Amino acid sequence: MDPIVWIVVISVIGPIVGSALGVLRNPSFGYICNMLCFAAGAMLAISFLDLIPESIRLSSQLACMAGFLIGALAMYGMDRLLPHIHPRLCSQEQGCNLERTSVYLMPGIFLHNFPEGMAIAIGAVRDIRVSLTIALAIAVHDIPEGICTSAPYYLATNKRGRAFVLSSFTAVPTVLGYLIARYLFFDLSTQVLGIIVAAMAGLMVYFTADELIPHSCAGSNHQTIFSLMAGILFLMGLGFL
Repeated sequence: MDPIVWIVVISVIGPIVGSALGVLRNPSFGYICNMLCFAAGAMLAISFLDLIPESIRLSSQLACMAGFLIGALAMYGMDRLLPHIHPRLCSQEQGCNLERTSVYLMPGIFLHNFPEGMAIAIGAVRDIRVSLTIALAIAVHDIPEGICTSAPYYLATNKRGRAFVLSSFTAVPTVLGYLIARYLFFDLSTQVLGIIVAAMAGLMVYFTADELIPHSCAGSNHQTIFSLMAGILFLMGLGFL
């Protein structure tokens, strides 16, 4: 099968699996923490071992630094403007409106997933394996997001099918971001590509440091450290393939 097909499939697996779990069975908080830490390790490794060196190769060290900062600031801006998910939102406080909370979060997650799709596409500039790895790491991270959007809506409305479909639709912008960016990147100069590659690294590092690691460590134990290392080792192990 064409690797591009696998990339698209992996891109949508996370939200769909998470949405299904949210309406069928809620995994333990510790399990979610370990999944997030694994994704964090893979994202950090892909940023520092592949994207940043590739950015310097394509452009220059200065351009890489500028692109990295642009990516981090862009993600910071999105965090300030849009609602976003945290694993703790799976456990709502008594008396809050679960349906309103889940519906409010879905547009934010929807828009957050577009740059994730672009990050997957940037791997095609470097190596198809990089793109597959980013897609897998993002899919792992998207599972808790799916759980935390579908579960509250289902609990509030008792409509399992609607909760699953609405939550699963957050996978659409990931695919759109991937398809649009994949064809745009190949028409750009190497200097611009280098900045974009670094920007994707900055986006992923910011997201990992601001979201994945802090919330994966909350209320858990030292096992998450090994999950993070497992994510890094997983990425490094792909170099043997």
